[in-house]
Amino acid sequence: MDIVCLRKLKVNEKAVISAVKAEGELGRRIRAMGLVPNTEIKVIGEAPLKDPVALRLKGFTLTLRNSEADYIFVEQGKS
Repeated sequence: MDIVCLRKLKVNEKAVISAVKAEGELGRRIRAMGLVPNTEIKVIGEAPLKDPVALRLKGFTLTLRNSEADYIFVEQGKS
């Protein structure tokens, strides 16, 4: 299983969050959105210029900028 940055996932790929490396206000905001370790996510879409990206997790859809996704690391092939 590979651990990669969330930004590297393609549409329809699933993964499990392994770590959130953001600190301070950005880290709190990312975690408040439900992006915490051991959460299963699926990339369901991305904008034409690949920013933002739409994720499906815990029964809801969330859009995330690539600048935020860079702080989230996921484990591919675990879900």
